[in-house]
Amino acid sequence: MELRWITTGGVRHADLSELAGLLVRTDGFVWLDVPTWSEEAERLLAEVFCFHPMALTNCRDRNHIPLVHVYPSALFIAIHAPEIATGGHVHYLELDQFISERFLVTVHGPLNPVVPIEVALRETRQIAERLEAGRLHPRSPYALTYAIVSAVARREAALTADLARQVGLLEQRVMAAAEEDPHDFLAELFTARHELLTIKTMAAQGGEIYGRAIRLTTFAPREDLDLMRDLLDQYQRVASISQAQLDFLMGVTEFYRARTDTKMTIAAERLAVIAAVTLPVTAISSVMGMNVIVNDTTHWVALGILVSVMSVMSFLVLRWAKRQGWW
Repeated sequence: MELRWITTGGVRHADLSELAGLLVRTDGFVWLDVPTWSEEAERLLAEVFCFHPMALTNCRDRNHIPLVHVYPSALFIAIHAPEIATGGHVHYLELDQFISERFLVTVHGPLNPVVPIEVALRETRQIAERLEAGRLHPRSPYALTYAIVSAVARREAALTADLARQVGLLEQRVMAAAEEDPHDFLAELFTARHELLTIKTMAAQGGEIYGRAIRLTTFAPREDLDLMRDLLDQYQRVASISQAQLDFLMGVTEFYRARTDTKMTIAAERLAVIAAVTLPVTAISSVMGMNVIVNDTTHWVALGILVSVMSVMSFLVLRWAKRQGWW
């Protein structure tokens, strides 16, 4: 766990033994970052901060949707950040936050074992580096969480931009009518769709959570509520842009599938023509062939008549199919 004491003059690392004393001071605020859940972290949050048991349970367990709990003087908000893995799978990186006028506590939720802890800590470490370098001067815990969640929203926007570039390349391949393996190409299209849909879902749900937090929070200063409204706007923008990309991608997918289905329909029609042409010939040869061509002798006159009849029938069937526009 990392404890920082933040004032207008800068930031310094503090020992956990100082926490109780720092919480009663008014010349700054506390930022406690909990990278992984532990019994020590649970004891500290329960005994020193006196957080609600339900909120502690939400920190300990994985939350599949974002959450918000509003307490008399603090907010609990759980959000998710996306991490795209191989095969189109998107990991949900959970960040739980306790926000008050005196402190910010960030708890990184349970991780999939294949996800490095450094990935989950990306945004908080980025903000910590800016703090220690003197490039960020938050005046309150709300301003600090604003910086962290803004970094999450920017990452979602950057991932959406990367996927938009991929969708553009896929659209070029579709319009160029390049020879593609339909199975592999459809897999690429639907993988991009799944990734966009996941980011859109995270952004839309994050916006809903901040919208509710704004409506229910009565103790936060007006300027801090304005920061939360800006986070809501960022989430709504990412959700809207990713939805637009989803609509465009679905249009590209439908165009490709329509063209592929048309090719298959044409192929089926041609196969039907072939079957129609060969059907009468097959019927005649099956019935009459064994009586015309035998081991001992061949009835050449009858054979000639049969071949002529079959040729005429095939020609008539082909001509009829041509008039129907089948080929």
